[in-house]
Amino acid sequence: MKTGKLLVYSSIAAFVVAIGVFVYLLNASRALSYLSADPKACINCHVMNTSYATWQHSSHARNVTCIQCHLPTGSVVDKYLAKMRDGWNHSRAFTMNTFAQRIQISDHAADRVQANCVSCHAVVTGTILANSDRYHDFTGKVQVERKCWDCHRDVPHGMARNLAATPNNLGVRELK
Repeated sequence: MKTGKLLVYSSIAAFVVAIGVFVYLLNASRALSYLSADPKACINCHVMNTSYATWQHSSHARNVTCIQCHLPTGSVVDKYLAKMRDGWNHSRAFTMNTFAQRIQISDHAADRVQANCVSCHAVVTGTILANSDRYHDFTGKVQVERKCWDCHRDVPHGMARNLAATPNNLGVRELK
């Protein structure tokens, strides 16, 4: 009888402690901010300060948030699946300290960004593709597989893309 009560109380205590640890980790990691479209969620990890700081000073900062470029825009399910995949990859790299000084976009994420560039700038990209054999390609070969940033390297994150190269990248502040 006493063993049964001890087991019940121990189980309840373990459950309460587990819930407390879960709530603490949820709060400490700012996990709920990742459900929003706020670009500040991207700087929860100090590693992303450079990307955020350079984006703040770009032409895209006035009209486009991080998720509008970096996540699928069609389906909500696809958007949150991409957020989960990227979040897992980011948290693993940041926790294990396996990210490079200059962060590189994954192939899957690059495909999403390219699709969003083409989607937002459909009129321009349509004209470029229609005239690629004459005006936008300087090698004489039609290259429709190029990424937008092959030519537009400074959009929207500028030239400096590592933790040491961007002035004032630590202590990112809100621009007024």
